[in-house]
Amino acid sequence: MTDILSIPVKRTDGSETTLASYKGQVMLVVNVASKCGLTKQYEGLEKLYEDKKDKGFVITAFPANNFKGQEPGTDAEIVEFCQLTYDVKFPIFSKISVKGEDKHPLYKALTGSGVATTGDGPMKERLRGHGMEVADDAEIVWNFEKFLIGRDGKVVGRFAPDVTADDSRLVEALDHELAK
Repeated sequence: MTDILSIPVKRTDGSETTLASYKGQVMLVVNVASKCGLTKQYEGLEKLYEDKKDKGFVITAFPANNFKGQEPGTDAEIVEFCQLTYDVKFPIFSKISVKGEDKHPLYKALTGSGVATTGDGPMKERLRGHGMEVADDAEIVWNFEKFLIGRDGKVVGRFAPDVTADDSRLVEALDHELAK
């Protein structure tokens, strides 16, 4: 299995980095979009980050334009939107692809982890209700899907896009990891 923390990613200023600086922390990796019905989740994610960051928790956001063109902006526009609209302070990385032939290696590793998605039924049904094709279980379903990474850099949880930051299933899994 690929070491998630060593996969090259880009900061919004274009510089290359990895997630290795977060080794030893519990991380929530989220694919985000500014023009999605779920965009208001930034508010809850920022609150969760502020509440738990001193315990060794970080959220890493990866904007993606894979779903109905809901993240059309440049990296600078995305960061400005997040900071001005939701006062986001957690790290936002450069826009990537989270599904399809150009799927970023980070998302290949995350979706290939074999960790089952918590709470994916209602979201899949909502998408089908709008006449949208739902990806297989290994693919990202929509914006704001969340992957919980333990202090050892391994995927320990995966949460459907409509599982919010205050959902007891996510908070309990996070607290369990933070207690380790």
